[in-house]
Amino acid sequence: MDNILSNTYRVPFLDLRVRDTSLKNELLQAVDRVLTHGRILLGPEVEQFETRIAELSQRRYAVGVNSGTDALYFALRALEIGAGDEVITTSLSWIATANAINLCGARPVFVDITEDLTINAELIEAAITSRTKAILPVHFTGRLCDITRIAQIADEHGLYLIEDAAPSFGASYNGSKAGSFGHLGAFSMNPMKLLNAYGEAGAVVTDDEELRDRLVSLRYAGTVNKEDCHFPSPNGRIDTIQAAMMLVGLGRLDDKVSRRRANAKFYDEALGEAVICPKEPEGYFNVYYTYTIIAERRDDLKQHLEAKGIETKVQHPILMPYHTAYRDLPKPNIPVAEDLVQRILCIPAHEDLGTDEAEYVAASIREFYGV
Repeated sequence: MDNILSNTYRVPFLDLRVRDTSLKNELLQAVDRVLTHGRILLGPEVEQFETRIAELSQRRYAVGVNSGTDALYFALRALEIGAGDEVITTSLSWIATANAINLCGARPVFVDITEDLTINAELIEAAITSRTKAILPVHFTGRLCDITRIAQIADEHGLYLIEDAAPSFGASYNGSKAGSFGHLGAFSMNPMKLLNAYGEAGAVVTDDEELRDRLVSLRYAGTVNKEDCHFPSPNGRIDTIQAAMMLVGLGRLDDKVSRRRANAKFYDEALGEAVICPKEPEGYFNVYYTYTIIAERRDDLKQHLEAKGIETKVQHPILMPYHTAYRDLPKPNIPVAEDLVQRILCIPAHEDLGTDEAEYVAASIREFYGV
């Protein structure tokens, strides 16, 4: 493998260009159909998209919205979570998770994580107070958190469970899909996700018809029958064009996941002596939104890889409670998150990564650690 270091590569973390000619043609045809029938907002493709998302998430209903952040916000609003309420969540996620809670008027309560980078389920009960209304765990990096234990805690304490499944569409535990465990599940489908729009998009899934109806209202400025406003709310409708293009993507999703899992398996075998690789315990199915390693001397390694032409990411360098907007909240006890955020690094593992490129990435990491 080390011989490959004599070659020169540019390895992007993710390439959002559509280079597959057949895919590009399918996408353009989908857009053309929407432009021809003219139902630009909430057209027939939206209903088709929602039906497919519900089926694949093992839920009765799905409601398309215009971003993953809106998916979380509308999920919380549908449960009437607001001022004076607390929502328990992880300390490591994109800030949209905390923002959605805050924008509803509720307070995020941050809990520490485990080495798998998801919320530590065994610390949740200690964070529950008389104000706690819901638990909002995140299926971070494309693998489910300890969701069965969290669901048990929510049930025992009479709390709502909302899954932030933004990065994990298609992931599962013992055959049950991300988004299928909670009262509601929220997905992001922006261009970086496996099931990606070509702009912003998201969806909320549920089995509850009343919640579905509230979501439909909330995404349309809180109106009922698109006329009378019952719940003041922003516009969060999904564009028909995005739904149409994602219907094309759904036909290729299994192949994308397979290729990411193949790249992950290669890294597992090639990097085990150099860094801590993400684990996939029995029963879990990881879709690898990111392949996130835990590495000593992370910043030096990142610089080394950049010099080799390898783009990497830290997701996310600022823990949610330490963003400026949330520094007035009580300081959480999150020593594991504080440690791991200094050592996590996402390396290229996307479906378009070539074999030679993956070998080059692995060899460059092994070179840095001398193994």
